[in-house]
Amino acid sequence: MKVIGVMSGTSMDGIDVALLETDGEAAIKRGPSSVSAYPSDLREALIALVADQKRAEFEDVAALSDAVTDAHCEAVEAFLKRVGLAKHAIDLVGFHGQTIFHAPDRKLTRQLFNGPRATARLGIDSVCQFRTADVAMGGQGAPLAPLYHRALAQASLLEMPVMVLNLGGVANVTYLNRDHVIAFDTGPASALLDDFLRERRGIAFDQDGALAAIGQPDRLMVEQFLAHEYFRAFPPKSLDRNAFHEWMKLVSPLSDADGAATLAAFTLESICASIAHVPEPPKRWLVGGGGRHNRFLMQGLRQRLAVPVDPVEALGWDGDTLEAECFGWLAVRALKGLPLSLPSTTGVPYPMSGGEISRVRREPVA
Repeated sequence: MKVIGVMSGTSMDGIDVALLETDGEAAIKRGPSSVSAYPSDLREALIALVADQKRAEFEDVAALSDAVTDAHCEAVEAFLKRVGLAKHAIDLVGFHGQTIFHAPDRKLTRQLFNGPRATARLGIDSVCQFRTADVAMGGQGAPLAPLYHRALAQASLLEMPVMVLNLGGVANVTYLNRDHVIAFDTGPASALLDDFLRERRGIAFDQDGALAAIGQPDRLMVEQFLAHEYFRAFPPKSLDRNAFHEWMKLVSPLSDADGAATLAAFTLESICASIAHVPEPPKRWLVGGGGRHNRFLMQGLRQRLAVPVDPVEALGWDGDTLEAECFGWLAVRALKGLPLSLPSTTGVPYPMSGGEISRVRREPVA
């Protein structure tokens, strides 16, 4: 099937669109991809919403969900125009939607997206709400990329074990050793640091980690952060983007540079701590997500892990749109009723399919 995957991460830095041909199993032919900016007013509305967890959990967000849906559809339409493909050439679109609230311990997760609206606009069958069934069955609902990581790694004939690290708003890992897959969120990645810099300097992120590189991390504060029970908990486990947001108050007395260095050190150490939760230290790390562009963080990972740490581009993967590809691949699996998650990746009691499928209404042939 020729499918499109669409993803907007917890950092809300853009809408990723990727094309691939796949059977939702081992056959994967990766195509072109693109990244579109969120409309600025919509992005600001979403940032304000997720910063207020009561609003994110309880507010009627139907209008905002429609706006998110339209923005994602516009990204798909722009992509198709750029690559010269007609809508009827696409069999299926997988939309992750925009996560605004995630509390799997209470069997709650909210991803803004209106599947029927997208299908009606694009005239293409679609799948969305990939996490809902998993969470309803007691799973973490995240991460959902591990089975796609496994398919890509097996096709690349990688030496095992290997760890795939995604550095988005939240960091998550996929541990792969042949068919053995373990996955979990390790802790914050860019979310805390981005919010800190937005508040302090009115900028979206720390370019190349330049500010953190000239600061001095407060090591006692980092140890205090790492003492949180989450880091001792066994996987599977997952986090909401704002799970540690209250810790911004602790960092507030620090200078801009020292605050950035402290939050970067926290991210680095929480990633390194993930090794305690896998059977065997990985021989290699592959890094995707926007955080792989942070030279300071990547250098720190290489020093601390003492094994090769490479951006996923080293294998010909696209770190900007890898997650989007995943949701195209998962959409095909949802259509076929194949598992999207496993007990070892989200904690569901058995391999779990899911996704809400919206089909184009087609007039019967006379």
